[in-house]
Amino acid sequence: MVVKDTLMPVNIEIKARLRDDGRRVRELAGALATEAPTSMRQEDTFFHTPRGRLKLRVPTPGSAELIYYERADDSGPRRSIYFAAPVADAAALRHVLEGALGVRGVVRKTRELFLVHDTRIHIDDVEGIGRFLELEVMSSGTDDAAGRARCHELMRALGVDESDLVERAYIDML
Repeated sequence: MVVKDTLMPVNIEIKARLRDDGRRVRELAGALATEAPTSMRQEDTFFHTPRGRLKLRVPTPGSAELIYYERADDSGPRRSIYFAAPVADAAALRHVLEGALGVRGVVRKTRELFLVHDTRIHIDDVEGIGRFLELEVMSSGTDDAAGRARCHELMRALGVDESDLVERAYIDML
């Protein structure tokens, strides 16, 4: 990775394809959650970049964000460094970035978010590619081993098998 990641937040994360409608994982996540789940629609517009991924996220409900991240395309728990900035005028920024960088693609999804202490559990229904589970363990960036262990612990609790893990980002699957 090229970016000096000590200046950026870090997650340890996995993505797994759900084999069914997600009802069982949703129930298990709900039992683990430390807060009530939230649901939203998200439209992520990805732009061409020389490295990493840059997306403009427009959620409903919620406020738009410009998010840059770098992570390896590995299937197991992996380190992701990112930076997110709030956006006041998403349409204008999209227009500027589209002109400057070009649009790589758009990912549209319905997301259910469950919080379990330091971890975000996402159950995503992604248009055109199916249902997925994501775990994002918020990390200090100094102890990736603890984040990986937490991912494995939650994978077991949610019934996620290693064979269900996905290497690629949604944009790469479209």
